[in-house]
Formats: sequence, C-alpha cells, structure tokens
Amino acid sequence: MGLYDITVDDFQFNAVKLDKFKGKILLIVNSSTKCIFTPQYGKLETLYDKYHDAGLEILDFPCDQFSIKDLGTEEDINKFCLTTYNTSFFRGAKIKVNGDDESILYSYLKYRKPGVGKGRIKFNFTKFLIDQEGNVIKRYGPMTKPKRIARDIEKLIGSGK
Repeated sequence: MGLYDITVDDFQFNAVKLDKFKGKILLIVNSSTKCIFTPQYGKLETLYDKYHDAGLEILDFPCDQFSIKDLGTEEDINKFCLTTYNTSFFRGAKIKVNGDDESILYSYLKYRKPGVGKGRIKFNFTKFLIDQEGNVIKRYGPMTKPKRIARDIEKLIGSGK
C-alpha cells in the first residue's frame, strides 16, 4: 500500500483519497487548538500562502490523544482555525496518531520515518514532509517551526520531482 491508496475523512466526514494530492508536496500535521504549539497554525498558513501555487498542500489532522484536549467538534475546530488564524488549508476529522486505533495514515508515516521512541508521535504539531512522488522525506518534531521547514519545501520545489 502506498500513500495515495489511503483514504482519510475531511472535517465534514467526507472521504478523501490521498491520490487527490498526487504530484503535490505535502506537509501532514497532527494538531490541537489548545496547545502550546497552537500558534503554529498561523505560521503554517504563511507557508501555505507562500508555496501553495508552487505545489504545497498542508493536511491538518486534529488529535485528542495528548494531555490537552481539542475544542469540541470538527466544525468547532475548523471555525476556530478560520477565525483565529485565517487558515485555508485542508483540515481532516480528528484522528488518533498512536495506539491500537491509530489512523492508517499515521501508521504509514511512522513506519517510513519512525523518529525516536519507537515511532510514537510525542505531541501535537509533529509534521511529515512528503515529496511530489508520495515519498516521506522528513519528520519534524513539534518544536520545529514552520519557517525552518520552508528550506526543505524550497528544495523539493527546486528539484521539480
């Protein structure tokens, strides 16, 4: 199974097959609206605005698995992100990123870039960069600021993969 064979739900619970994003650079993020890293939403939107026309898509998946729970429903989360950070990138339904019920997307990502700690996602705003061919290129911890990821996105844009 490849990345483009995976189907996820958007925040309205519509099934979205990831092959919709073939040929795009993807930044996949697990997020929370009540977290020390929540302001990264604004920085992610800055990345999206700057590189979207060059092929960047950001896929945001709210996650309730850590000590800080997210705001209400998927619709509540989407409204918060729109009104507080003016985000315009893809938002998925809440998912689990660790454990028996984890999303197949995160099983796939962690298998390809396990990071430290047996592949577990340690906290919200862990990010995965995917190239235009669906290869998982890099995993970034929550403390990695989106501005730092810009250099890696530019390399992928420049490679024209």
